[in-house]
Amino acid sequence: MPYFETADGTRLSYEDYGAGAPIVFVSSWALSSDMWEYQVPFFAERGYRCVLFDRRGHGRSDRPSTGYDTDTRADDLAALIEHLDLREVTLVGHSAGGGEVARYLARHGEDRVARVAFVAAVLPFLKLTDDNPGGVPEALSEATVARFQKDRPKWFADRAQGFFATHLGNDVSPALIDLTMRQCLEASPWATTAVWREMFSADHRDALRAMTVPTLIVHGAADQSARVELTGRRTAELMPNAVYKEYPTAGHGLYVTHRDQLNADILELIKG
Repeated sequence: MPYFETADGTRLSYEDYGAGAPIVFVSSWALSSDMWEYQVPFFAERGYRCVLFDRRGHGRSDRPSTGYDTDTRADDLAALIEHLDLREVTLVGHSAGGGEVARYLARHGEDRVARVAFVAAVLPFLKLTDDNPGGVPEALSEATVARFQKDRPKWFADRAQGFFATHLGNDVSPALIDLTMRQCLEASPWATTAVWREMFSADHRDALRAMTVPTLIVHGAADQSARVELTGRRTAELMPNAVYKEYPTAGHGLYVTHRDQLNADILELIKG
């Protein structure tokens, strides 16, 4: 398993498959690069280079006590891209990974990036403030933190069916759901809390308005983790030149339940 080192000496695990134009997959909060098992073979077999990494505190990467702020996590992504000297990159970010992609572009520019796909991304800004009256009160976010700090396995288990929107007929086996929950629990409890709080409070509105690279926004109408009216639709409003696709029966785990449709849409973005 290869590693690269960030500016503060943290060692992060990454994987590199295939050859051709690079696609960098940025994982969800609490999940690792293993979540992309239905995307990597699809793109590698079609002549693309697929690069994945585990953010700090997740998967096989180091578990430092610091560096979970959005700026540092975006800089970690930059360190990976620079370590491999990737250019003309397609960035694909799911959930919190979408926020890291947006902050990467705000801090490091678009020189190495050809296009972006935001998949069920927690954008543009969740927190209730005077200039974000439709946001979520911080007290509600902290109540959620308290619940998963009390019993983290139960918190994830209680949301497993909703994560995949199985109530809408999405066929996900109990074994696959169990695997996803185990992957979530592999993240350090410290990182789980720290990244959640950062994800909730990060304001990406200016970064999204400033983006000029071709962008795809994909969101599930039944997403219970990042409600579409707070995230996907608002992101699309800030980016009128982006392609916005809303999947009527998809939840947050659309990278599994709607893998064929998602892969085809990302491929269309790349070829377009």
